[in-house]
Amino acid sequence: MNTIKVSVRDKIAFLSLDNGKSNAINAEMLNELSDIIKAIDQDSGTGGLIITGKENFFSAGLDLIELYDYNADQISKFWTNFLELVYVFSSLRKPAIAAINGHSPAGGCVLALCCDYRVMAEGKFIIGLNEIPVGLIVPESIFQLYAFWLGKGNAYRFLLEGKLMSSEEAIKVGLVDEVCNQQSIVTVAERQMKKYIQLGWTTWQQSKMNLRRELIGHLKADQTETLKIMLEQWWSPSTRKILQTIISNLQNKPRNV
Repeated sequence: MNTIKVSVRDKIAFLSLDNGKSNAINAEMLNELSDIIKAIDQDSGTGGLIITGKENFFSAGLDLIELYDYNADQISKFWTNFLELVYVFSSLRKPAIAAINGHSPAGGCVLALCCDYRVMAEGKFIIGLNEIPVGLIVPESIFQLYAFWLGKGNAYRFLLEGKLMSSEEAIKVGLVDEVCNQQSIVTVAERQMKKYIQLGWTTWQQSKMNLRRELIGHLKADQTETLKIMLEQWWSPSTRKILQTIISNLQNKPRNV
């Protein structure tokens, strides 16, 4: 795999996002994540997965520099696959823990939301969904995923203002479950995972599916009309202008290499 490093230890699959400096999400990462999550779900020898990033980034979200140049077919396929990945990840029967080692806005936050438990590094790092200020329409399924953890009131308010939070703010509202120093992030996640996998697998997994049944229903629903609206906005002059400004700012910083 080109964008993810995978290892297995003590029946735990460790997924380390590895796509440039900030682990930005592109089409290749979507496909690789979907494939490995499906494989883990079917592997009887794997009890769960821990997903993390590298250095100071869990994931900075979508790779806007690459996505901006996608043609109509490419961007349509990307958004279709992104929403499919959210469904696949959220439907994983086995426990999944996000070890959020650094910044995790937008798409990075969505990946973390698919998990059962989130440990975040303390300090200067931010997390949250800031799609609306970027000019992107938030699909109802992503709202439901956010609301699953924050409650509908907070999810509604935070989405409409594009709120980004520090780890200290995030734990107060239930967006993350635990905060620790950056160096200990995977160790803390592994400790929680061992609590999960020592329990009866059938009971734990079926309970997870029962508790997520309504959420999974939202994520599995036909997204055709939602995608149509999202794509219309993606190509609108106002969104393209915002994206151009963001990309210009990104290109003035060290490029993801």
